[in-house]
Amino acid sequence: MPETDLALLIDAAREAGRIASRYSGQSAQSWDKPGGAGPVTEADIAVNDMLEVELRKARPDYGWLSEESTDNAARQHAEKVFIVDPIDGTRSFIEGSRTWAHSLAIAENGVVTAAVVYLPLRDKLYHAHRGKGAFLNDVAITPTSRAGLTGAHVLAARPVLDRRHWEGSVPDVKRSHRPSLAYRTALVAEGRYDAMLTLRPTWEWDVAAGDLILREAGAVTSDRYGHDLRFNNPDPRLQGMVAAGKRMHQNLTQELRSKGTAPRF
Repeated sequence: MPETDLALLIDAAREAGRIASRYSGQSAQSWDKPGGAGPVTEADIAVNDMLEVELRKARPDYGWLSEESTDNAARQHAEKVFIVDPIDGTRSFIEGSRTWAHSLAIAENGVVTAAVVYLPLRDKLYHAHRGKGAFLNDVAITPTSRAGLTGAHVLAARPVLDRRHWEGSVPDVKRSHRPSLAYRTALVAEGRYDAMLTLRPTWEWDVAAGDLILREAGAVTSDRYGHDLRFNNPDPRLQGMVAAGKRMHQNLTQELRSKGTAPRF
């Protein structure tokens, strides 16, 4: 029987964890990418090299989009495409934290159909397949059902609560943060937090896997304006991301400022 896309991603994520875990945080060689694009380490490159070889060998007709690979416009003509962040939370990895993740997804005609977010040092593997639910270590997960913003537990960077982003007053939420966007999405899908949002232009590889895990868990996802997320775009950046249970998501997107005040790409 042919290997399913999800099984392929799970095996690849576990191998990525084995490779990355051989490196030791601050002792791993690191350098800054051009143009202020952030740091990268030899672990990022080693994981990316393995994933690109093994995944593309298994699915040669799929396109490829990864943070650590040179982009190729040919992916836009592929029906299915891998969308990969070899290590999401590289700064955390360098610091020796355990909150970095491998984020692997497959999108078909713009919609994610299989996804894995794996935190090897926390032994947490989130996965989802379209129409089959979302799971953490093979146990089904669901988001919270909270609707009200006051007192809600929200994962977001501090600038998200700047007054300029909101139609009225800034919601009185309890803000927390995790460096890895993929981990933030998974924590909301798991019901550990009520919502997550990022309002900056957001790379597809940071949230593609989390998008499906959230939706299969029962949450709602969108960009900052409430539009459905589509993937494998010519410019692989989204207009932020908002994720929460249905009523919480509706309330958040209603309170955010309308289009026209957002930063341009």
